[in-house]
Amino acid sequence: MRALMLGAIVLAMAIVSVSAVTPAQTPYVWDLPAGWPAPRVPADNPMSDAKVRLGRELFYDTRLSGNGTQSCASCHAQTLAFTDGRGQAVGSTGQRHPRGSMSLVNIAYADTLTWANPDMHALEAQAAGPMFGTTPVELGLTEHGPWLQALAADRRLAPMFADAFGMASSAITVDHVTKAIASFERSIISARSPWDRYRQTHDNSAISEAARRGEVLFHSQPFTCFRCHGDFLFSNTADFSGRTTTAPLVRRPEDPAGYRKAPTLRNIALTAPYMHDGSVPTLDGLVSHGFPKDPAQRADLIAFLEALTDSAVLTDPRFGAPNREDARAARQRRSAIR
Repeated sequence: MRALMLGAIVLAMAIVSVSAVTPAQTPYVWDLPAGWPAPRVPADNPMSDAKVRLGRELFYDTRLSGNGTQSCASCHAQTLAFTDGRGQAVGSTGQRHPRGSMSLVNIAYADTLTWANPDMHALEAQAAGPMFGTTPVELGLTEHGPWLQALAADRRLAPMFADAFGMASSAITVDHVTKAIASFERSIISARSPWDRYRQTHDNSAISEAARRGEVLFHSQPFTCFRCHGDFLFSNTADFSGRTTTAPLVRRPEDPAGYRKAPTLRNIALTAPYMHDGSVPTLDGLVSHGFPKDPAQRADLIAFLEALTDSAVLTDPRFGAPNREDARAARQRRSAIR
């Protein structure tokens, strides 16, 4: 009996010990349409509500830039489907980049990231690129710069890091920052376009007749757009349900690495200018680029592409700049519980 009591005490102490270092995580629930698989998530960075909330805070935090005025959202604006409306991105030092900012919608499913690096697979590693890269300079941070001290001194953020990563590992580190930002970016799912409603409900009124003709053209000769913009992502790389499908990346002679990732066509009507360097200013010009010039076919294809616009993702508060009042109320609720 004494042994049983001793065992129970040890078990209780273990439970208390674990609860002291492990936050009461609310499991993250993916908001996915029927038929969409859950994205793959790294084992060392599981999704949680707390981590996504923290990542959203950091995504919009201008302290994560060398000039103190830019954030991740500066190049990935929600109202532009998480692009920036520029042909070539501009970093915190004013340096113009050779490529534009890619959309982050549905990035959780991407097998490869960035325009021209087929070896970049992890969002956590990719997040560090804009932060610390020097060729070109993007956010313009150094790994042990004053920005980390500024975050650590923010009494509002400390409990958010603790909630996301546990009391015993609540230090504000580069690793935790990139993991939180990656978690938020994975949460940006775009699947509420007219075309999605058409496909899910088989209601012909969801999109125009021209858009339906355009979809046929999209998947037929001589267009065959789907070869580089396939699957439900309308991109050329996808990683889901434990399976990777990777179409050959687009090759261009002017690219030293020989690769160009085909970006998603979801919300394409909102992400002008087009091509990797913004050299095509309009959607009509994009459709005309290398395809037959029949005006009727071009109009139908454009109608289809416009039907891929998810207006809801542009205003969804889950993806927008954090409301500080909401954050204050959440802290007060936590204090009341304790």
